[in-house]
Amino acid sequence: MILKYDVIVIGGGHAGCEAACASANMGAKTCLVTMDMNKIAQMSCNPAIGGIAKGQIVREIDALGGQMGLVTDATSIQFRMLNVGKGPAVWSPRAQCDRGKFIWEWRKHIDETDNLDVWQDQADELLTEPISGSESGNVRAIGVRTIWGTEIYAKSIVITAGTFLNGLMHIGRKMVPGGRIAEPAVAHFTESITRHSVVSARMKTGTPVRIDKRSVHFEDLEEQPGESRPYQFSYMNKGGALKQLPCWTVNTNAEVHEMLKSGLEDSPLYNGQIQSIGPRYCPSIETKLVTFPDRDKHPLFLEPEGEDTNEMYLNGFSSSLPMDVQIEALKKMPAFRDVKVYRPGYAIEYDFFDPTQLNHSLESKIIEGLFMAGQVNGTTGYEEAGGQGTLAGINAALKAGCAASDTDAANREFILHRDEAYIGVLIDDLVTKGVDEPYRMFTSRAEYRILLRQDDADARLTEKGYELGIVKKDRYDWWMEKKQAIEEIETFCQNFAIKPRLINPTLEALGTTPLQFGCKLIDLVNRPQLNLKNLSEAIPSLKEVLDRPNNRKEEITEAAEIRMKYKGYIDRERLVAEKMHRLENIRIRGRFHYENLQGLSTECRQKLTKIQPETLAQASRIPGVSPSDINVLLVLLGR
Repeated sequence: MILKYDVIVIGGGHAGCEAACASANMGAKTCLVTMDMNKIAQMSCNPAIGGIAKGQIVREIDALGGQMGLVTDATSIQFRMLNVGKGPAVWSPRAQCDRGKFIWEWRKHIDETDNLDVWQDQADELLTEPISGSESGNVRAIGVRTIWGTEIYAKSIVITAGTFLNGLMHIGRKMVPGGRIAEPAVAHFTESITRHSVVSARMKTGTPVRIDKRSVHFEDLEEQPGESRPYQFSYMNKGGALKQLPCWTVNTNAEVHEMLKSGLEDSPLYNGQIQSIGPRYCPSIETKLVTFPDRDKHPLFLEPEGEDTNEMYLNGFSSSLPMDVQIEALKKMPAFRDVKVYRPGYAIEYDFFDPTQLNHSLESKIIEGLFMAGQVNGTTGYEEAGGQGTLAGINAALKAGCAASDTDAANREFILHRDEAYIGVLIDDLVTKGVDEPYRMFTSRAEYRILLRQDDADARLTEKGYELGIVKKDRYDWWMEKKQAIEEIETFCQNFAIKPRLINPTLEALGTTPLQFGCKLIDLVNRPQLNLKNLSEAIPSLKEVLDRPNNRKEEITEAAEIRMKYKGYIDRERLVAEKMHRLENIRIRGRFHYENLQGLSTECRQKLTKIQPETLAQASRIPGVSPSDINVLLVLLGR
């Protein structure tokens, strides 16, 4: 059987679903190939979306017309805004979700997306053809062959295979091939890519034990409620309808540690079974014991898997120790003294591909028309996968010649820079620096994080998405309405004059210095003790401006307040970003034979030859390339 499409997406995880929807919404006839339609966007590990920096990525996906924020809001059972005690540059939304309902909500979005078909099958081989006239022997991806012999052809192929490529699961000394518990590994697909000189390697991740809540003594746990304020991820949502549930915290103890240590000789991480590197920032419980031997306790978080299930997730207890060791260690904590588990934790090894062999569009530098997104690029996390999937789907559609407003789409690329989105930081880090461990996004990785706040993703990206055709008119119209409302509040505060005798009683009650002279309202907004809400109680005309009819008053008020309070910092960071853009505009790919440039350090020559950066700015971010090396290149360019 032969099928033909504009774009094929391999893998129905978070990267694959976003890529398929993005491509289809761009107008490309798209086929999503997945092994199991009933596990679309499965949350293989924690059933939660967002977190530090990850929440910003979800907001960016949403601002670009993606689905993750909408699905999360519809299935959220607890929402929290992290880091609110710090500045808004690092505020990060996070939601616990109902795992089962999350899958079916995603299925609904897939089913309702025009131009998108689903084919339940397993990709077995990448199909390619030589590029005519190419002396280097480069090839073009033209399709895939499945294990059932179906051949699917397309102009662009997106690989989002997650942990399934030659996946191998570990519990103690027992090893079972698989891409996820109870699901088969994909055995040959990697080899059909690496035969074209694409470099692959192995990574490891893991997941914790799942616990039956009926066996838990909750009186020995500390409750962790969610936010009372109705936050949401999507700029288009009005909030979810599911019952809000608490999470719970508990600490390990010395007895737990002794039991876990007794199984270290059978741990795949320490007996030689696992050679690959796991995620530094989400270590297994046995790694914590070895790395921090002086710690007498480690925090754990017991989280619900859904509103209608007894299954609970023990965050912080990821492990691949023998199952009896895991269970006996749990019983050393009072809350779990009678614990029953659905299954133990396990580790999994899988193939990934060196992301420095990708362009910023996530297209392979070696195989034309082949795009990669998610864990196959060496990342970890649903959000990182979804962000890559969105960009890969857009660029795959452009490569296939599909764009709502551009007849020359096949010659275009959609690239996000480091000052435009966390997704841009993520992709630039991958293709410029590569990975030696599973990559996880943090706010500290972004040098322009004041510009990349969770509250302004729509301001940064919605109009870009609308120009591409991926953002639909209802989303665009809502952003323009919100933009106008924010500007009206800012203009009012800049122009409204305040007299001391009218406002001083309020200022004294709020613990801030009374006015000696009149001022503009914005000067009071900029005080740390004051905000638009408490000022509006004393200034009726301000309250009238804030209460003008719109869909999301709190969201608009918060956005306007942040822009005013942090204007100086925002403007300063934007100036720094604009200076860096000058280097971004100096293109160097193909202009040098680096191995012949004796003015560069040996390491610099090796790194530049391997990565072949597009611009001077990208070259400056490669580890091993010094400022003096950049100056040499500038001099040579001047000649």
